[in-house]
Amino acid sequence: MSLDGAYDCITKSPLGEQKSVFTVISDGSSFTGTNAGDLGSLDVIDGKVDGNQLSWKMEMTSPFPMTLDCTATIEGDSLKGTVSIGAFGSFPMIGTRQ
Repeated sequence: MSLDGAYDCITKSPLGEQKSVFTVISDGSSFTGTNAGDLGSLDVIDGKVDGNQLSWKMEMTSPFPMTLDCTATIEGDSLKGTVSIGAFGSFPMIGTRQ
């Protein structure tokens, strides 16, 4: 099954539950996409694919600049991952394919 698609996600962050649509477009061992929510849209940077596991970075600018380090595993239509926000810690991200 392809990992590609749009996933309705929730990340439990210090700012509360953040809803977003995470889009995955894979090409072998890499992928591109976006994560779009109420705080704006962030591009996937350095997206890597290893089987059903994804890893990537995103550059957040609001409420202040920081790099997010992300990982996720996709099983069927479910996504389960982690968003690491430097000194602020790591937060769970879950999603379902649209």
